[in-house]
Amino acid sequence: MAIALAASTPSGDGGSGRSMGEVGITYFDWRPALWIALPLGLAVGAAAWWRRLHPVLFVLAALAGWVVLSAYVAVMVAQYTLARQMASQRTRSQRAARIGVLAATVLVIGIPIWRAAGADAATSIAAVICGLPALLGLYVGAQSELIARMRERAERAEREQHQRVLQARTAERAQIARDMHDVVTHRVSLMVLHATALEVARDQDATAIGTQIGVIGRETLDELRSLVEVLRADGDNAMPLAPQPTLADLGDLVEASRRLGMPVTLEMVDDCDTALPALVEHAAYRVVQEALTNVHKHAATAPTHVRVHHTHDALHVRVTNGRAPSAGRAELPAGGHGLLGVAERVRLVGGELTARPTAEGGFDITAEVPLARQHAS
Repeated sequence: MAIALAASTPSGDGGSGRSMGEVGITYFDWRPALWIALPLGLAVGAAAWWRRLHPVLFVLAALAGWVVLSAYVAVMVAQYTLARQMASQRTRSQRAARIGVLAATVLVIGIPIWRAAGADAATSIAAVICGLPALLGLYVGAQSELIARMRERAERAEREQHQRVLQARTAERAQIARDMHDVVTHRVSLMVLHATALEVARDQDATAIGTQIGVIGRETLDELRSLVEVLRADGDNAMPLAPQPTLADLGDLVEASRRLGMPVTLEMVDDCDTALPALVEHAAYRVVQEALTNVHKHAATAPTHVRVHHTHDALHVRVTNGRAPSAGRAELPAGGHGLLGVAERVRLVGGELTARPTAEGGFDITAEVPLARQHAS
């Protein structure tokens, strides 16, 4: 653009801006010498090169080209550039200044035409040279500003969502720390009791008690190792000493939901005699608890089925609810902070949680925790 304007301006855009038929519309009835036309054309080209940074300077250079050389193409480009940037200005003073520049440009363009061909010709030609490029620039500028604001809002919403996810994960990790505190405290207390008994036991009893202490100690080390792996936050928050729920407490949880009017069924299948780690059991309990909470909130009368399947290789937990019969359309769980926290808890014990709507209009939450690593530890 800058090179094209630097080339066309010295010739007055090929002489097309000098007359309307046989009527001359120039400011000066003369053809400028080459030493005037070339530097002025280069100046217009340089201003066009920096038009986005200095649009008013570009307008002034284009007007100089019009007055001296009758070159109007640069004026049209300058009007478009100034109007486009004016659409994105957010202060009244900047807009007022640029509106004044646009009005002055119309006046400068119209004076020689009005003087040579009358007001009608001056109005129509000034509208073509100044008005149409300015309107186009305002439209394009407004569209660009709208897109920029939409992009900014989308990026801000993404950042806020990321912060919410981090907060949910942090809260869940803090809860895991409290759970681990309870588990380790209980097992260390058992070790202390057995050690006390060992002090007064005879040889035969001492061997059995020592073996029991070793088993408890190894289990405690396994839990502590899990704690070190999953926790990354420091803090001295007080931790309650209440016992944490496990899979054995699912019956009470389901019964509480039934008392609230939810038609919920529980199916527990145990194909493995190996005990589950405390963290895994509590994670599974939290999955069921959060799923039932969501059903209460969004589809309280929907039939719900809870299935827990313990195999040698994995623990499978699935909670499925149907469409609420009391409403024409079930309001499905939205997957907010509760599900984010539960998903983080399942992930930290090596598993994966998925939550998705079903084809029947209900919702399905599934968690799977591999147990090979837990058994190996």
